[in-house]
Amino acid sequence: MDFKTEFKPLTVQPQEIESKSFEIITEELGEHPFTPEQYPVVQRIIHASADFELGRNVVFHPGAIEAGIAAISSGKKIVADVQMVQVGISKPRIERFGGSVNVYISDPDVMEEAKRLNTTRAIISMRKAVREAEGGIYAIGNAPTALLELIRMVKEGEAKPGLIIGMPVGFVSAAESKDELRKLDIPFITNLGRKGGSTVVVAAVNALAIMAEKKA
Repeated sequence: MDFKTEFKPLTVQPQEIESKSFEIITEELGEHPFTPEQYPVVQRIIHASADFELGRNVVFHPGAIEAGIAAISSGKKIVADVQMVQVGISKPRIERFGGSVNVYISDPDVMEEAKRLNTTRAIISMRKAVREAEGGIYAIGNAPTALLELIRMVKEGEAKPGLIIGMPVGFVSAAESKDELRKLDIPFITNLGRKGGSTVVVAAVNALAIMAEKKA
């Protein structure tokens, strides 16, 4: 092996890496339909996934950005479907406004109720969440059943989220749950198809938190 030709990074400074990455994303994405308010969310989603197709397929309710910033700025709770989403969200930015990031899927009462009803913990966790996080942001990246249950409760007047970020990944009901989300007349951020996951939902929440900080 010729170590004389070893690859060396352009920079090892985190901020420079991020800035250069954003420049590359903007250049490679080219023309797009997103508003100046929506684009930072898409940019961070692509940055987190290196997936331009996913980024181009992000769909926003017209009031999504404003609703997300308002929810964070007023200290509303953020509900994550799984711990992977919870740990990725920037806690200092959320806590600055008095908010918190919550996940209920492993709570003992949720596990007990799911077993009793022979259903998923994701479904029961959403039922618990809506009792504790009215007006909050629901960040769902892994469990289509959680998103479908939240949608059901919204339709039936049981849930009043401030914003739903619904981008679950998978082959069973993931794309379909997003199709149902896009039919709601409440603020949402979602995407088309099977792609999604914890990292892209985290990226969306953190983008909104950064925008809330800038407006504070």
